[in-house]
Amino acid sequence: MADRQQVAHGEYKVPGGKLVVADLELSGEDPVIGGASINGDFFLEPDEALGALNESVVGLRTDASRQTIAEAVRAGLPEGTAMIGFDEAAVATAVRRALGHATRWEDHRWEVLPAVNLPIALNVALDQVLTEEVGAGRRPPLMRLWDWSERAVVIGSFQSLVNEVDAESVAELDAVVVRRVSGGGAMYMESGNCITYSLCFPQSLVDGLSFADSYPFLDSWVMEALEKVGVRAVYKPLNDIVSAAEGEGLGRKIGGAAQKRLANGGMLHHVTMSYDIDAERMTSVLRIGREKLSDKGHTSAVKRVDPLRSQTGLARQQIMEIFAATFTERHGAEVASIRPHELERAQTLVAEKFGTQAWTARVP
Repeated sequence: MADRQQVAHGEYKVPGGKLVVADLELSGEDPVIGGASINGDFFLEPDEALGALNESVVGLRTDASRQTIAEAVRAGLPEGTAMIGFDEAAVATAVRRALGHATRWEDHRWEVLPAVNLPIALNVALDQVLTEEVGAGRRPPLMRLWDWSERAVVIGSFQSLVNEVDAESVAELDAVVVRRVSGGGAMYMESGNCITYSLCFPQSLVDGLSFADSYPFLDSWVMEALEKVGVRAVYKPLNDIVSAAEGEGLGRKIGGAAQKRLANGGMLHHVTMSYDIDAERMTSVLRIGREKLSDKGHTSAVKRVDPLRSQTGLARQQIMEIFAATFTERHGAEVASIRPHELERAQTLVAEKFGTQAWTARVP
C-alpha cells in the first residue's frame, strides 16, 4: 500500500454494535480491490476467518454494489463463522465508504433553514424542490423547520383520500388537504400545534443502512435535542418516535417520520411531532385517527395531545430554536435560507401539482 493515491479507508459503526474499518488497496487502470484489511472492535470466530474475510472482497470492482459486496463476504467466509457485533452488510458499508460511495455526516457541509411562515402546500412543494436541488448538487444538504398559519391535513403519498379524510369536517373547519411526496400516515396540522422539520441530503448518507435503521440514524440529533428539553424518547419501528419516560406514558407517540428517495440521488426525511394538538378536532378530520386512538385510552374527555408542551413547559418557538441549535452544533451547520428560484419553483409546483385535485385525489 505504498501508493497513497491507491489507498482507501472507510469506517462504519453498527448501531448498537461494533466499529468496522476497511483499509483497501486499489489496483489496475480500471481499479479493483487488490488488497484488504477489515478490522475493528468486533468479534469473529474462528480466528482464522479474518483472512477469509479480507480475501472475500479482493477482486471486486470499485463500483460494486452493497449487495454484491455483502454476498461476496457471505460466500467467502468458512461455514460456521460467527460474526459478533457486525455482519456482512456492515462490512459492505465500510467498504463502500472507503470507495467513496457511502458518506458520513461529517463528509458534508450542512445548512439549517429556520422556519418561515408559508402555506402548507408550499411547504410540501419545497420538500420536493429542495431534495431535487440537493440531489443535483446545487446546494448543500440541509435541515429545514416548517411554519404555517392555516388548518391542514397532510396525507402520505400512497394513502386513500376517502379512507383517511372526513371531507365534511374538513369543510366545517375550513382546512386544506395536501398530499406530500413521502409515504407514511396522515397528519392534522394547525398553526402552533406541532413541530415539523425536513432533512434533504444525498442518499449516500444512508448507503448500507436498512430502511428500518435509517430512521433512528437520521434522527439521532433530534433525540439529543429532546433530551435537552427534558423529553426522553426512542424510536419504535418503523417510523414512530415515542416517549421513553416512566410515568409519562411509556411508549406514547410523540411523532412520526416519512421518507422519499428521488431518482437523482436526493433523499427526503420528514418528521412531525405533536406539540399541542386538539385530539377531538384531529379525530373529526382523520378517519383512521379514530381507530388508532380507540385502543389507547383516549376518550371524549381528552382534549389535547400535547407531549412536547406538557413535558417541557416550553413555548413551541423555544423548542424549535433548541432543535436548530442542536443540529447546528452537532453537524457544524450554517444558517441559510430558501433561495428565490427554489421558492418560485415550489410555487409553480403548487399550481401544477400539490394544489390540484388530480394530485390530492390520486389515490381516491
